[in-house]
Amino acid sequence: MQGAGEPYPPLAQRPVTATGTASGGPKTPRQITPRSPRTALEPDTVQMPTRRSKSARHPFVIVGNAILSVFVLVAIAAGAALVVGKQQFDAPGPLPENRIVNIPRGSGIHDIADVLVSEGVIDQPWVFVGGVFVLKAREDLKAGEYQFKAHASLRDVVATIVEGRVVTHQFTMPEGLTSEQIVARLLDDPVLVGNIKDVPREGSLLPDTYNFTRGVTREQMIQRMQQAQQHLLKEIWDRRSPDLPIKTPDQLEVLASLVEKETGKPEERTRIAAVFVNRLKQKMRLQSDPTIVYGLVGGKGALGRPIMKSEIEQPTAYNTYQIDGLPPGPIANPGRASLEAAANPARTRELYFVADGTGGHAFAETYEQHQRNVARLRSMESDQKDSAPADAQSASVPPQPAPAPPQPRRSSTRHTQSPQPAH
Repeated sequence: MQGAGEPYPPLAQRPVTATGTASGGPKTPRQITPRSPRTALEPDTVQMPTRRSKSARHPFVIVGNAILSVFVLVAIAAGAALVVGKQQFDAPGPLPENRIVNIPRGSGIHDIADVLVSEGVIDQPWVFVGGVFVLKAREDLKAGEYQFKAHASLRDVVATIVEGRVVTHQFTMPEGLTSEQIVARLLDDPVLVGNIKDVPREGSLLPDTYNFTRGVTREQMIQRMQQAQQHLLKEIWDRRSPDLPIKTPDQLEVLASLVEKETGKPEERTRIAAVFVNRLKQKMRLQSDPTIVYGLVGGKGALGRPIMKSEIEQPTAYNTYQIDGLPPGPIANPGRASLEAAANPARTRELYFVADGTGGHAFAETYEQHQRNVARLRSMESDQKDSAPADAQSASVPPQPAPAPPQPRRSSTRHTQSPQPAH
């Protein structure tokens, strides 16, 4: 190191650093050693590349690379197919309007696709099949009758079938029909299948509206009606009025069938039931016209004409003008309201009722009151006949034989009125 105030040595005597500059002075470019002309004419030497590994040229490696390439291509193709398929799966379908389609039992996935194509619900069966497999829903496809909405997508179609949203049908059984009449209606229903072996016991079927799906048999419908009636009868019997003059649920069913056939007015049922219960307590004959009809025609139901005097006097097992107490069995299938009325009748002393000319009945506690009600009905009928046009009178039904007069003690509930078609 130079001391203070000492001059720097000449450049030629200064040491050269690694950067090519003299130490202790400004940096200068590095000097390049010149090459001789001979050396410059010689080609540069290049390092030889290393030889390829033998393992890289092994057949297994080549095959593996090929397989991997195929897998990559397949994955790309599958991804593209999934994207396109999803778009088609969610796109609106070709169905122009709502349609009900029945898929039979035992149908496989391809059978279902064929049915849907033939019905115009879908137009891409392979997308449908692929969608079912992707959703893992093959085992969840259910047979049945389905309603598909207009332009339903494949996703909607699959969801409808998987969730079992089948079309439901209804069978309505009105109150007061006989079992034979109900069987006839079941046989006429175009959706139910199968035959009916035997006509069910009278009164054993509960009138109601029943929902069912296509494929349900008529015997299954009868079983449902019977089970519903048994359950309801037990329920009502358990909460019946304690002073009823009947001893068994079967007798309650019989009494309810009489109430059912005597009136179609809901507000009258408990009073009709009270008249029958009061008569049973006083050992009076019930004298109910519908029992005459049932004794004459049985399960056919309707007589089709007014009851004649001779038929009132004709003994049958069901004619309550001729027998004491209840008939041996129901004369129809009563509904819930009539069963309720029979189990819990109104608290009255009424023993008689007669038609009031307006679709209902006039009730009475005594025979004298009853006779006045009958006279009032006769007067109304006479006024209606007098006010009718002459041509209407000439076309009217010929008069029927006069009804039998009432018995002194066991007065009729209804037979003192003019003959009318049975309910």
